[in-house]
Formats: sequence, structure tokens, C-alpha cells
Amino acid sequence: MYPSVFSEEHEIFRRTLREFVEKEIKPHIPEWEAQGAIPRELFEKLGSLGYLGIRFSPRYGGSGLDFWYTTVLIEELVRSSSVGVAVSILAHAEFASKAIDNAGTEELKEEFLRPAATGEKIGALGITEPDAGSDVAAIRTRATRDGGDFVVNGAKTFITNGTIADFMTTAVRTGGHGRGGISLLVIPTDAPGFIKGKRLHKLGVHASDTAELTLEDCRVPARYLIGQENDGFRLIMEGFVGERLVLALICCTQMRLMWEEARRYGHERKAFGRHLLGFQVWQHRLADALAAIEASEALTYRAVHLYVQGKDCIAESALAKLFASEAVRNVAHDCAQIFGGNGYMEEYTIARLRRDSLGFTVGAGTSEILRGIIAKERGLLV
Repeated sequence: MYPSVFSEEHEIFRRTLREFVEKEIKPHIPEWEAQGAIPRELFEKLGSLGYLGIRFSPRYGGSGLDFWYTTVLIEELVRSSSVGVAVSILAHAEFASKAIDNAGTEELKEEFLRPAATGEKIGALGITEPDAGSDVAAIRTRATRDGGDFVVNGAKTFITNGTIADFMTTAVRTGGHGRGGISLLVIPTDAPGFIKGKRLHKLGVHASDTAELTLEDCRVPARYLIGQENDGFRLIMEGFVGERLVLALICCTQMRLMWEEARRYGHERKAFGRHLLGFQVWQHRLADALAAIEASEALTYRAVHLYVQGKDCIAESALAKLFASEAVRNVAHDCAQIFGGNGYMEEYTIARLRRDSLGFTVGAGTSEILRGIIAKERGLLV
């Protein structure tokens, strides 16, 4: 951690939030992990305390605060020991809603952003499709003008909050092929033709529901368009910067939590008449893990600093997310290894955190995509 990054106001915010997490979230983690989703009541409680609208305009129920407060929110939610809780809440408060805050009309903000801030309405971000993930410009879901409406047909997959959402900020094709024909459209999930498919069973992040969704002649008012028609690709790319920072911060906090668990266990458990951390091999492995954690935090906090300053940080956010999402897998392995067989048991927090570490090299840009972005931004292309 870097205390100088956070003001006293940030730390007051942290202490209050940590108390909430300890009382209202942590005791319910086993139940929510088993259910495969978090309850609507949690969104409402978080909304009533102002945690869902941290960066939204105060005009629409938000607090108008900077991303350092979001950083605190992420860190404390992950400390609940369920990455799924953090993913579900941030998918709503950042991924699905921030585009409306940034580029939505006054009417859209009143109808969706204000209730999103209170937790009355839950949001999802619908970009990935069965045939288009990393290649966002290849999405096929089509929105066709019909009078004052759009009629939408297509399918989305791997959608966080898909089964519990009230609206989906959706990437649709309104023009020709490629990135120039994409728009962002808010689609209420109770609209005729919006079909919630099955909840997908993931390897990890169980408390965050993930779904397949189908749109069959789904009719929504044209006023639900975010920004300009055919300008959605730009909005999606701008949103990816914040999403990558969110995921990098999740990875950093998850690593530190696993490291703390491993250190505690190493001081408690004995083998061959000695505590595990009495063996140099474990001292060194956890020292290496700590180096990876500190390096990930440094990269991520640097990118957050630039983001808060309003500076271009496309490369920095990609570097942070790439490094942290790949480091978390190695740290998870070493921290679980010290537990021996216990590290493979669901009753141990380390087991849940280990399996939750595996998906972050895919979301918000795969590691391969991020390497390409870094190469482009840093002049490596010929």
C-alpha cells in the first residue's frame, strides 16, 4: 500500500466501508457463492450509503468523487474474500452505468442512472457475443430503426449480472461492418423480446452471475441511444480504460489477501517440528510473491493517478492489467501451495481465491490483446 496516495477523507471512507463489508457482506459469502449471485438487497444497501454512485454526477444521485474512492471501494469489497461480489457490484456501478453518466442524455440519466445510484435498478454491460469477444468491431447484434424505435436482434454471452439486471448497456450494430457501425443502446431487460438464458457455471467467481442473453425483435425507444449513432466503438474503448483499472485493482487486492493468508498459515502450521515459515524455501517463495504484489500495485496506482488527472493512460492501464492479471495466477499458486492439501479444500478461503484468480487474463481485453495495445502505444509496430 502507498498511504500518501490516499487522503484522510479516503481513509475515513475506507474505515466506514470496511465495517459495512465485515457486517453485511462477509458473513453471507458462503451462501452467495452457492447461489451463484448476490441478492438485490445488497445493491440497495450499498446504494443507500452512496457506494454505487461514487463517480456519478451529484445531479443524478451520485457523489462526484474521483477514482481513488472507487479504488478504496474495490479493495474493501475484495477483502470480503469473494471476488465475485466485487465483480458484480463494479460491473453495475462502473461498466454498465458509467457510459450513461459520461454520454447519456438528461432523460437517460433520470431513467437509468439515478436508480442505478440507489441500487433500485441493476445494470449489466452487453458487449461479448458468441462470435465476437476480443474483436469488438465484429459484433453482429443488429439494431434497426423502425419509426421512433430500434428493433434489436442478436445474442450476448458471458454477461455479468445477466440474470439479475434491470437494464443492459448494449453494443449493437446500427451501421455497416467494422468499428464505424457500432452504437451503444440501453435495453431494459423487461422489454418484449429480451430473453434471459441460462446462468453459466464458471470455474470461479461464483458469487457473480454470468448469463447468455438473446434479443428477438426486441423493441426499445430510439431515445435510449447513448451518445451518437455509430459512435459506440469509441465509447466502448474509452470505457475499457476504467474497466482494466478495476480488474487490475481486484487482482492486486486479491494477491495481497492471499499473501496474508499464506503468511498467517505459515506462522501457525508446523511440519517436521518447525513452523512452515521456518523453512527458507517458504520465506523465499512468499518474498517473491510480495515482490509481484508490490510491482503490480505500483503499476496500477500509477495508471490510476494518470486516469484521475485526466491524462491519456491507455498504455498504462493495459500494462497494469496485463501484469497484475498474470501475476495473480502465480501468486495464487504459491500461496495455495503452502497450505498443502488444505489449499484444495473449499472450506479454506485460499481455495476460493485461487480459483477466482484464473479468469482475469480474459476480461476487459485478453493478455494477447493488451500486448498488442502496448506495442501500438509504445511504438513497437513496424
